[in-house]
Amino acid sequence: MPFASVVLDIPTRALESAFDYRVPAEFEASCLVGTTVLVEFSHRDVVGYVVAIKGEPPEDVPVDRVLPVKRVLAEPAFDKVSARVAAWMARQYACALPDAIRPFLAPGQTMKVRRDGDDQPWYLVVERSGPVDERWVSLTEEGRDFRPRANASRQRQVLAALADGPMRMAELSATLPGSSSVVASLARQGVVSVEEHRRLRGMGQTSLSSAQAKRPVELTKGQKDALAAIDEARRGGRGDVVLVDGVTGSGKTEVYLDAIESALAEGQGAIVLVPEISLTAQTVGRFRSRFGDAVAILHSRLSAGERFDQWDLVRRGQAKVVVGARSALFAPLSQVGLIIIDEEHEGSYKQDSSPRYHAREVAAHMAQERGCALVLGSATPSLESLERCGRGSWGGVSWTRVRMPERPGGAQLPRVRVVDMTQQFASGGRSIFSAPLREALDQVVERRQKAVLLLNRRGFANFLMCRECGAVPECPHCSSALTYHERTHSLVCHSCGRSWPVAAYPNPAARCPNCGSPYMAAYGVGTQRVEDELRMILPDDVEVIRMDADTTRSKNAHQKLLEKFDGAECAVLLGTQMIAKGLDFPEVTLVGVINADTTLKLPDFRAAERTYDLLEQVAGRAGRGEDRGQVIIQTYWANHPAIQAVLRHDRGLFTRSELADREEGNYPPYSRLTNVILWGLRADLVRQYTDAVAALVRREVKNKPGWEVLGPADCLKAKLKDRVRRHILIKSPLDAEPGELLARCVKEAKVPRGISVAIDVDAQNLG
Repeated sequence: MPFASVVLDIPTRALESAFDYRVPAEFEASCLVGTTVLVEFSHRDVVGYVVAIKGEPPEDVPVDRVLPVKRVLAEPAFDKVSARVAAWMARQYACALPDAIRPFLAPGQTMKVRRDGDDQPWYLVVERSGPVDERWVSLTEEGRDFRPRANASRQRQVLAALADGPMRMAELSATLPGSSSVVASLARQGVVSVEEHRRLRGMGQTSLSSAQAKRPVELTKGQKDALAAIDEARRGGRGDVVLVDGVTGSGKTEVYLDAIESALAEGQGAIVLVPEISLTAQTVGRFRSRFGDAVAILHSRLSAGERFDQWDLVRRGQAKVVVGARSALFAPLSQVGLIIIDEEHEGSYKQDSSPRYHAREVAAHMAQERGCALVLGSATPSLESLERCGRGSWGGVSWTRVRMPERPGGAQLPRVRVVDMTQQFASGGRSIFSAPLREALDQVVERRQKAVLLLNRRGFANFLMCRECGAVPECPHCSSALTYHERTHSLVCHSCGRSWPVAAYPNPAARCPNCGSPYMAAYGVGTQRVEDELRMILPDDVEVIRMDADTTRSKNAHQKLLEKFDGAECAVLLGTQMIAKGLDFPEVTLVGVINADTTLKLPDFRAAERTYDLLEQVAGRAGRGEDRGQVIIQTYWANHPAIQAVLRHDRGLFTRSELADREEGNYPPYSRLTNVILWGLRADLVRQYTDAVAALVRREVKNKPGWEVLGPADCLKAKLKDRVRRHILIKSPLDAEPGELLARCVKEAKVPRGISVAIDVDAQNLG
């Protein structure tokens, strides 16, 4: 008699393991690993997920005491390997088991047992997407010679409609009302056949010229080296990692395509992750141009039904290549040969809600479990990946770095010019656009080419900056930019929690603390303002296309805006960070960065790395065609190593100083950083239990080398939706597993209802 290990869909850390249930004979064929089932727990029905099937009952429990599975609610969504990965995620990221399983479930599946009040009965609510089947009607061979009776006019009309080929039943009924009964009669006579065909939702095409993957005549040396390393890692079957470190425009996508082609030839599939939805149409187009209908697409802008159709193509084995955003990692692909993460440095690969996983780390573990290769690609690899490649191995597998320093066809990297905006301001310039950028835009218009303008406005905190010298008030204890809090008129350090009233610090509302200038103001401009100024200075026949959170809210908006830019004769694409990476338009000869400093001066130890990544990535959008491109970076901090590294195309100028600072402060990549956040409506309770958790953590790590506890302190966003937020930062050794330790501390603190807790292991956002 089989027994099922079931993870109950009760999101609490109190239930840390699966429970065993007996599988009745009528469910033996359908109750498999990955199925959703209904079981009884604590005298009520509960939805659960089968993670294992056993042949023996639980130890010391009589068989007749083991409760049965009551219903099978959904067919398998994942396999045994995925079940093991989910269990690892729950431990690693300190989340409840059902939270870790949920990413593996079919898109659109919501099955809960609810009740409308404490004295009301429980009832099952099932919401899930499913396939859309359409009936198609066609003539049979016998039907072509069929002659209806003289008075059967409706039959003659149906046969005439079908003479040119099969039709959907819905279309036929709309054209000839009442034809469904006629079709049923003709089908019984063998005159027509009616077949069910699956209709796929969300299979739109794109007109982007960059969405084609023309096979190059010859690969560069770097591309050949990368392919050789990837094939070796894939055939090794150990979960080895290859970091493809290629300059922008070096042909990393072609490497991915060729590597996948080799995997498909050997009966294996591939998962490809991209960081931005704006890249999906271009990337999917390239992959479909090479692999056709074997490609499935998964991302959040698809409807639940569209996601289900694509997900089900993978489950049924019709699609062997999965392309999508972070969540595509959990697609039910069997025989995985490659997992590819493009632009692996991107922060968007970190999930900001439970389970708070990092796609790179889950992919690395998944690669080991499945015996496939993990390929990481970037022109600006993360410092964590570079550190692991420097060590040569990590987590028991090989980490290999392959450089691709050249662009195919002898194309050159763009010329970069840094414009010091303090000098522009001193010479009377008050425009958003410096004189060099304005002149370069005029040249683009004159040559009827295209330009990309980046407005770097990531982050929400205003900081004060001097328009004459570029100084930003900093914390003397942390070397972090102080954040100006308008409500309290104070400058606050969000690293150590210290604050200064405006009157106590050299008054930033009146004078710069560095040069005494009266031109101090909160820094930051919006895309709409830049768009308005662009339209005033450019001729009417130049398309100005704005791409930001406001203009890309609707479905397929990213694709439509990029298609408009691609189809224009002369155009300027203005946007936020979503335009900075991956886009490939050969006509773009100019890239302008309106304000390079916004991310650079945010109070986050990764601020410099993110700025370097962003600038190097957006610079790579220029000069991908025959003409060499130029990049103009406007900044108030021209001598910063991140700026200078982009100027000279020399990453070492940035990484040497940055890694030295990180090592001294014991920050990643030399440690693991976990952010424990507590929030609630009552400030006193939030403070009380944050202090309690911090005390317990300090007790646990007191004698553990390499551990450090910072805080508690108010979060960068100290209040969000009327909820007070405080946090604790924990640094731990690279080989530590902080999730389990911190989960124990939170559990011991007995945090009451009304106070929420998040344990963010390997945190990317410290807000």
